[in-house]
Amino acid sequence: MARKRQLVLTRSAKPGAPASLGKPREVLESLARFNIAPDGGKKPAAMEVLFGPGMTVEFPSGQESVTQAMITVQEEEMALPVLMRLCKTLGLSMVDLETGRSFG
Repeated sequence: MARKRQLVLTRSAKPGAPASLGKPREVLESLARFNIAPDGGKKPAAMEVLFGPGMTVEFPSGQESVTQAMITVQEEEMALPVLMRLCKTLGLSMVDLETGRSFG
């Protein structure tokens, strides 16, 4: 099994200061355009867990505004093209937690 890779999805307003990705509902709607969505179960939780091609995306659901989301990539060949298109379309960036490299 391939090693999982963790990325953080952000929007930078200026260097070192993350900007909002939107309200939790807006983030859900934005990511749904890229086939990234919850599994449909109704369970109260502090974290929203979404599933997409080769990845899961998590962010706090109880806050007024989402500033970052954690992405766990299980299948890079499937997930990275979707994530790169998502970043380009929505004006977001990703940071690889292991290397510190920013891209997107």
